[in-house]
Amino acid sequence: MVARLGIKFCFVPPFWLVCYEDSLKGRGFAKFGRINMKNKKGFTLIELMLVVIIIGVLVSMVVPRLVGRSEEARIAAAKADINANISVALDLYELDNGKYPTTEEGLGALTLKPVSAVKWKGPYLKKISLDPWGKQYVYQCPGDYSNDYDLYSYGPDGVEGGGDDVTNWETAQK
Repeated sequence: MVARLGIKFCFVPPFWLVCYEDSLKGRGFAKFGRINMKNKKGFTLIELMLVVIIIGVLVSMVVPRLVGRSEEARIAAAKADINANISVALDLYELDNGKYPTTEEGLGALTLKPVSAVKWKGPYLKKISLDPWGKQYVYQCPGDYSNDYDLYSYGPDGVEGGGDDVTNWETAQK
């Protein structure tokens, strides 16, 4: 097939093979033989450029998808803390003691027994974690926005309001 295309020399992917047209005998078929590897060391410039181009194309396709995902991951982590981890601990506290910790007792009542807790069976959390932005979660009981308690993070800007707060209620932001 190489002879039919009129190609005199071609390199086959394992670069130690070379095919060539048997033009001396006029048979029109290709032969394969070994290249002398003693003089062939390393990669050619074209091979290196091809690898760099391929890596560049892959990076240009992947990087735009990853940019901006870190902030989304922080918001998802804060939602998981508020709606699952801390909420379950607060519900267990309420189940044992008949009420949620007061605002003054705060989330610390989940790790250390407060004076007002008679049937405390904790600790309900190993430690009180910070939100993904390094700030304390805000706890208020009784809550202004939910029947039991309000639990929220001020979000990326660290300031109350602004539309980026992560809360345990579904209505409008504080």
